Amino acid sequence: MNPKWFLFLFLLLSIKVISQVTLDDKKLEKRLISLQEITKTVGFSVAIIKEDKVIYSRGFGYKDLENKLKVDENTLFPIGSTSKAFTTALLGLMEEEKELNFNDSPKKYLPELEFYNDDLNNKVTILDMISHRTGLPRHDFSWYLFPTESKDSLLHRVKYHEPFTGMRETWYYNNFMYLAQGLIIEKLTGKSWEHNIRERFFKPLNMDSSNLTIKELESHDNISKGYSLENFISNKPMPYYNISAISPAGSINSSAKEMANWLKIWLNEGLYNNEQVLPKKYVEKAMNPLMLVGTGIADKQFPDQHLNSYGYAWFISSYKGHYRLEHGGNIDGFSANVAMFPNDKIGIVVLANQNGSLLPSLVRNAIADEILNLNRTDWVSYYSEKEAKYKLQLEEKKKSQKDSKVQNTKPSHSMAEYSGKYHHKGYGDFRIEVKNDSLWANFTREKAFLLHKHYDVFIPYLVKDNKVDLNEDLGFNFNFQTNDNGDIANVKLKLEPTIDALTFERRIEEVAVSKDTLNNYIGTYLLSGLEIQVYFKTERLMLFVPGQPEYSLTPIAESEFIIKGLSGYKVQFLQEHDVKSLVLHQPNGIFTAKMK
Repeated sequence: MNPKWFLFLFLLLSIKVISQVTLDDKKLEKRLISLQEITKTVGFSVAIIKEDKVIYSRGFGYKDLENKLKVDENTLFPIGSTSKAFTTALLGLMEEEKELNFNDSPKKYLPELEFYNDDLNNKVTILDMISHRTGLPRHDFSWYLFPTESKDSLLHRVKYHEPFTGMRETWYYNNFMYLAQGLIIEKLTGKSWEHNIRERFFKPLNMDSSNLTIKELESHDNISKGYSLENFISNKPMPYYNISAISPAGSINSSAKEMANWLKIWLNEGLYNNEQVLPKKYVEKAMNPLMLVGTGIADKQFPDQHLNSYGYAWFISSYKGHYRLEHGGNIDGFSANVAMFPNDKIGIVVLANQNGSLLPSLVRNAIADEILNLNRTDWVSYYSEKEAKYKLQLEEKKKSQKDSKVQNTKPSHSMAEYSGKYHHKGYGDFRIEVKNDSLWANFTREKAFLLHKHYDVFIPYLVKDNKVDLNEDLGFNFNFQTNDNGDIANVKLKLEPTIDALTFERRIEEVAVSKDTLNNYIGTYLLSGLEIQVYFKTERLMLFVPGQPEYSLTPIAESEFIIKGLSGYKVQFLQEHDVKSLVLHQPNGIFTAKMK
């Protein structure tokens, strides 16, 4: 062999050896298990990627605690918002194939999309939606408590979502803007967002088990249950959440092993097995920040983790001097983190079955410390300190709620008078019903017991397994308001911390009243010499006052009726001994007429 070729081959081999990463598996696993124990996580899985190879993958703990079934690297988990990078990547494909421009107005593709005001309608771009800089707060309860299977119906709610600041002034997370991206993709391709995800990513990346709905997830054998850590002590199973129409923001279910294939294209200029899955131009662009998040330093304990930003569905920062992209994911019972260090050609996937857990971020950091040979932070102690502070905050919150209660007050109305349907155009409908002399709020997917706090203010506590959980309220109060007649007219819910409480208007629902009872109200009533007639017409009870049109009466209780077409007017029939009366409630007063 030519000595020059031998020297060249030797240099190549040397470079390859230098680029390889060596992991002390036992040492790493000891660290990860200690994090699992301190966070009391039932189970999680990990995959580590170097360039285009998976160099480590493993499951820890249980996917099913009750039956002691273990997690492995192929166990499927809902990955929540780590799905967002898939949605924006589809737009990257549309940029190349359909001439989409990220600086376009979304209304170019979705003319039906309307925002709260003209400033948003005229100025918001697709890039603003991607980078969470529209000035809109989250409005998450709109899809979480009021889900729908219709993407178009859900998008229509955006028109009634109030912003809290000006455009491009502040970063603020918003899932609805990712719904809009999904719909843009559907308009450009003529195919559903779900079809595009399967065809453009799952299929070429050999993500054969990955799927997009709870129904598909449950059809697989190797899936994880979700869990909630109750009172920082014990884990309880948590039902899957059907994310419905908001799917482009976070509906993917996958495994650590298959998510590793997703990261490979980001570490290799969009290539997977020599196939260009993502345009190289888009990958290069999507590695860059678009909007600063907060003040730039997330944790003063780690000043070298600075310039925290958001880009194309990736959080971007410096981690101990290494350029990092990552995104977390949280959905009922599950937490996830997907991260990469592009300059180091390292990718990390962590999927866990604990609700709202810090474990994925802690495991990601511990792996990064190990694989990049950085100073090892004691993440167990770090978590212990965070947990202690959080417990203290919870105790202070409980004390504050107790101290703010005004003693010896009671509701201004009977329980029945709070019942009915309540509506907000940007959210939807929920009902309040009376049962066992208590109020219950029925949302699309949750039920809550309303515990009286003071005056007309009630605290909603979730109902789980047909039992009221007094340890978990919804995080806001029900503050009922009255109209000029003194009737319950609406309820105010503080669903967004950055804007005023939202008003849900009460829509009184018609109740069934027997024909015999209605017949009892028919007759002529005298009011200061004026004869008021009550009679039947086309199976409806009618009211006629001389000089006015006839009015239809809608029953809202057995003896109580609203007057159709007259807001704030109500008729009540009373009987005392043999005397029957008609009581007319109207904005300028209450008037009683005796039956003739």
